[in-house]
Formats: sequence, C-alpha cells, structure tokens
Amino acid sequence: MRKLAALFSIGLLAINTVLAQDKEVSVAAIYDGTFRTEGMDVLRSRNNGTQYTLLNYDRVNKIQTIDLYEYETLEKTATLLSTEDLEGISYMSSYTFSADESKVLLATDLTPIYRRSTLGSYFVYDFNDKSLIKIADVGIQEPSLSPDGSKVAYGYENNIYLFDLKTKQTKQLTFDGEKNRIINGITDWVYEEEFGFVRAFEWSPEGTHIAFLRFDETEVPEYSMPIYGEDLYPTLQTFKYPKAGENNAVVSLHLMELEGAKTATIPVDAYYIPRIKWKNNPDELAFQTFNRHQNELVLYEYNKRSGALSVLHTERDAAYVDVNDNLTFLVDDSFIWSSEKDGYNHLYLHDKSGKEKRQLTSGDWEVTSYYGYDEKRKKIFFQSTAMGSINRDVYSVGINGKNLRRLTAQDGVNRASFSADFTYFINAHSNAVTPPSYTLNTTVPKKRVRDANAGQSLMLKTIVDNTALLNTLEDYNISPKEFSTLAVNGNDLNMWMIKPADFDPSKKYPLLMFQYSGPGSQSVSNTWMSANDYWYQLLQSKGYIIACVDGRGTGFKGRDFKKSTYLQLVRYESDDQIAAAEQLSALPYIDENRTGIWGWSFGGDMAMHSILKGNEVFETAISVAPVTSWRFYDTIYTERFMRTPQENPEGYDLNSPLNYADQLKGKLLLVHGSADDNVHFQNTMRMVEALVQANKQFDWAVYPDKNHGIYGGKTREQLYNKMTQFILNNL
Repeated sequence: MRKLAALFSIGLLAINTVLAQDKEVSVAAIYDGTFRTEGMDVLRSRNNGTQYTLLNYDRVNKIQTIDLYEYETLEKTATLLSTEDLEGISYMSSYTFSADESKVLLATDLTPIYRRSTLGSYFVYDFNDKSLIKIADVGIQEPSLSPDGSKVAYGYENNIYLFDLKTKQTKQLTFDGEKNRIINGITDWVYEEEFGFVRAFEWSPEGTHIAFLRFDETEVPEYSMPIYGEDLYPTLQTFKYPKAGENNAVVSLHLMELEGAKTATIPVDAYYIPRIKWKNNPDELAFQTFNRHQNELVLYEYNKRSGALSVLHTERDAAYVDVNDNLTFLVDDSFIWSSEKDGYNHLYLHDKSGKEKRQLTSGDWEVTSYYGYDEKRKKIFFQSTAMGSINRDVYSVGINGKNLRRLTAQDGVNRASFSADFTYFINAHSNAVTPPSYTLNTTVPKKRVRDANAGQSLMLKTIVDNTALLNTLEDYNISPKEFSTLAVNGNDLNMWMIKPADFDPSKKYPLLMFQYSGPGSQSVSNTWMSANDYWYQLLQSKGYIIACVDGRGTGFKGRDFKKSTYLQLVRYESDDQIAAAEQLSALPYIDENRTGIWGWSFGGDMAMHSILKGNEVFETAISVAPVTSWRFYDTIYTERFMRTPQENPEGYDLNSPLNYADQLKGKLLLVHGSADDNVHFQNTMRMVEALVQANKQFDWAVYPDKNHGIYGGKTREQLYNKMTQFILNNL
C-alpha cells in the first residue's frame, strides 16, 4: 500500500463541542433550510465606485427591495426600489441597471426552459419619472437595454424584437424564426449547455447596431421525450439535439443596422461561434470561432464601416482549447487573453493588432477567474490556485507583469466582487471549517489594517459571517474533512476523507467513495459544505467512511493532467478510482469487503463503470443520471474530448458500460429522471436492457417528468432517503 501524504487535516475549530453532541443530520433537515447560509444577493457596484446595491428579501413581510449601501461604512443609505411600490411585481428574480443608472431592468415570473434559459416577465423602472413599463405581455428571453437606455432588445419565438421605452412601440427585427428550424439571437440547446450562454446578440457601443447569431437547425436530428403530467394522455416534448457525430446547427453571424433594419452577413466560414464581443472602437466587432474538433480557436475582428475581416489571434492545442470570458479590450483595444500554452492557464497581453506583448502571470498554478483591469493604476485583478490547487485566492498584477500580490489572507476559497473603480472588493470566503463569510476589503494600501496572522491585511470589515449556522451545528454530530494526497498511477491525487465522529482506528468501517471526475472539474476543494456534504455527515453518523479522490482529467493541476484522458473518457478516470479504492481498502480501519462508489451525471457513468470494471474492488454502486454511451451525448461536449464516433469508435465503445453489463457482481442502484433533456433517459433504459439480458439483478428508480437535476417538491428528499436506505442495506 502506498503511503498517504497528508496535506493538512482540518477540524471544526469553531465548533468546540461538536463531538460531544449526538444529534444526527437528517435528509429532511438538509432540504428544509436548517443549514441555509446567509449571503449577499445580486451584488452590483455603482458607477461611482463608492456604493453598491443588493437585492434583499424580508421573509416576514414577503417584500423585496433593491437597497443602496456605502462601501466605506457598509451602511444602507436608501431603498431604491421595493415590490411594495411596484404594481404587477411581487418578486424580483434579478435586476440590471442601464449604463447611466437612471433605469433598471427587472425580471420576474421566470419559467425555466433548459439549464440556463428562461421565459419571463420584464419591466423597466425609470428613477427620474418613477414610471414602470412592462416590455411585453408575453414571456420573453434575454432582454437587454440599449447603451443609452432608451430601448430594449429581446428574444421571442426564435426572433429578435425591439421595444422603444419612449413610444412604447414594439418592432420585430427578424422574421424567419421557427421552432426546431431557425433561431435568431438566442442559442440552441447545445450552445446553451456547453458554451454556457443564452443571449446570442450584442448591442454596439453607440447603440446603432445589433450583432447576432443565427442558428439553422434544419438538419439537426430531433430528440423526443414523453411528459406524463396530470392529464389523460401524455404529451411529447421534441427538440433539436445533436448527438456526437451528428449534424450541428449551421451558425452564422449577422450585423443589423437598426435605422432601416438593414442586415449584413459577416463573411466567415465557422463551424462554431462561441463568443461575440464589441471592441471599444464602436466600428469593430470581435468574435471567436472553433473548428469541429475545438482544437483551433480563432479571434476575429470585423469592421462594420469598411467590411474588413481580419484575424487577431489563433489558439491551438493538440487536444482541445477551452472557451472562456476572460477576453478584455483595453482603452486602446489592446487586449488581455488567457491561454494554457505554457502548461497552465495564464493571462497574456496582446497589442491591438493581436501580437503578443508579454505574459502577465506565470507559475505552476492557474488563473481561475478574471475580474477586470484598473486603467488608472494599470493593475489586473484575478483569482488563482497559487496557494494550492484546492484553494482559491484573489490577486493583482501590473499590466507590465510585475508586482504580483495576494489580496486575500485566509486559506480556502475566496471570490471577489469589485467596486467599479477597483478600490474595494467584497470577498466571499469559506473553507471546510468556515461557512461563507462576506467581508469588505480594499486594494488601496493606505487603508490597510494590521492583522496578527496575515501581516498587512486588506480586510476592513465583516459584513456577513454565518455565526447563526455555526451555532445551529453545535447541536449536530459533525466530523471534519481530512485533506491529503494519494499516489495513484504515477500521480499525486487530491483527496478528502470523512471519518465517523467517534472514529476508532482499531475498528473496521465500510467505505463509500464519491466523485464526479469530468474533464476540468474539481470535487476536492477546501470550501464549505454543500448539500451532499451534509448527507455525508448523516452517513458518517451511521458508521461509514466517505472519501473523494480527484483523478486524472480533473482540473486546476495543469494542462497535461487535465487533458491526459483525451479520446478515452472514463477509462483512465475509472482506473484511478479503482486503484484508489484498492489502496484505501488496504487501510487497517477500512473493511475491504464493504467498498461502494456513487456519482451523478459524468460521475454516474464513473460509478457504473467502476463497479463493472472493478467488480473485485467495489461491492456497491449508485449511478444517478449516467451517460452509458458517449454516442448518446451532445456534439460540443463529447467531441471536444473524444472527437467524433466515426473518428474514434474504439474510444466510444471500449469505454461504455453497456458493453460490460455481464461483469456486474455487486449491488447497483440506477436512477434517472424521465424528462432529462441533458443526459437522456435513453442512457439508463439501454443500460437496464443490457443488465436484463445479462440476467443481472439490480435496483432502479425513475422520477417522472424530472430533468437532469431530479428536483421539485419532495423529490430530492425522497431520492436521498432512498439512497441512504440502499447504502444501509447493501454496504
């Protein structure tokens, strides 16, 4: 057995009496709000950089407000808007100010479509004349205020519309939109899911043009799923879904001049267009394109006045290139770009022609979020893993690539929300022993205060600290996560372990492993407990050890580690889980005959694969919403990591649990929602048939009309009670 290299072991220091308590976490308590954390909702900095706004909710009186605060004092100075005073709005889901902050766009009555897309009612409130205007009497998508705040563009029934706030007139801008055929200005299913955006149109800086994507889905195959509902007959939901190797929508980029509604097609031959962004020069539109393999990303520049099209930058990788939102144009239209070309994700500065000027960050760590650039002080602000791959800290660096400075002092995960002028930032911090806290911090040296533990700290004041939650947890039987590394297949893999609170090293305990394992993901992170972590606390109180190992293919440990699974999804990832389980089962306090694994989505595939290929190691598995063949999953995600089935048939078929159903020896629970638009129920039904024909016994559960998240009403509570009982009975 290889030695476990301990990084650190953290106990719940703030909860001195936990181990003396015996109140067990229940599934009901996880989902009824008992462990709810307080936060700061919809935080927006004002243009002046001295104030910010929050969306607050009075649970007693059921009133929502947009309130104004001073950074310097954290005091609320005004209520800008209250649902008490807004006719037709009982609840605000979000708000967006106009550029001059004289108006605010309000969202309410949102109805989900897919993961990110919604239909909703939208209003514009004018602070000058106190007027409230409803944009449309129907549910619309992705409304966006014009730069001068006089108009709103939005999507409706696959077309783009324009609403004039002064005249209250609506103008249709595109006319060929048609369900399951043509979409204008809103992404199709696969773009929304895999490129992570819904609004596919952007106002030009002066508000005279709208650039938009058009999707021709005509040749994309359809997927249908029954919706059982409550009527006598089910209905059929049919939508375009390109599975790996099948036709994608034909995407094109267009530029509409609003005066006269004249539209030009930008002449670029692109398989994918994952991002569009206007430069500071109002005549110039930047956009990014991918080839089908997603290993060549091209940044283009288009001049709407001259019609000239030119390449600013090309990014290539032997495997694939990730798309992100880090691209930032400076005043002179030089730009900041992120790349993995030196082996880790770092920031680079390019001049306006696209030529690289310098690398801004470097080291065996990754830039994980880009916050912005302070033109006045010539500083870039970002989040990184410089303090270890399971941690996140906020940093600044000069535009010259010098004076790298850590701006956060506490280990764990730190996320910043900056004021408009970058003088202040509100830091959201947590770690495995500290629930989320929100603090006011400054980037201005003269405002620093001395901290005994961190030297020169940037923290000024605590805003929210979730002390009430810590007080609640004092009554519960809570056991800390222990972080370590595990040497597996030539790599030191990050791991956490939760032992029973009354752990006795002379005893033997059953082991349940959890993982997700998808490319670039991370499950071992020094952050506060999620709902699953509370469930693990329930299990540890029942005498189980729970462990999580991030194997090959996961993120934040460099390009080579992440992309080592290229063309072979699930193969090396499951090899690592099986090998990790073998090592852990050899520990003197773990029962080698009681080892289980579970996961959801990609993790569901992993759990299924592990109990089949590792049938001598795992006795139990729970597989929720699994991909059982990558041939069934969408083009953009699957082909990014596998290429097409036509090019890589062995990579698809040799790593499909459908082909190993006859190897099942242990106890298996298979779970899926029947209306999963993401990982189709087809995956589970094909797995069920394969297991039946292999004459294997197993348990399975289907949740009617539930999507990939399997939630709604009591659904999650029922599911986790089911999984709990399955573990108690079979592990």
